[in-house]
Amino acid sequence: MPDLDLYGVFLPALLVQAVIAFALSLVLRRLIARAGLYRLVWHRPLFDAALTVTCLGAVVALAPRFA
Repeated sequence: MPDLDLYGVFLPALLVQAVIAFALSLVLRRLIARAGLYRLVWHRPLFDAALTVTCLGAVVALAPRFA
């Protein structure tokens, strides 16, 4: 699935997966903040970036199962 056809507009699959991963990381950030786990994190923006990249890796790895 290299490209996604959205009513004649071709979107790269990685772009769609990145948007899904970003939305997933937003939900996880809220859960982490609500649980108070950010007080254990030294550099919050770096942690958030790593969380987004980890979510992207998970979405890309799970994508063939749903395609």
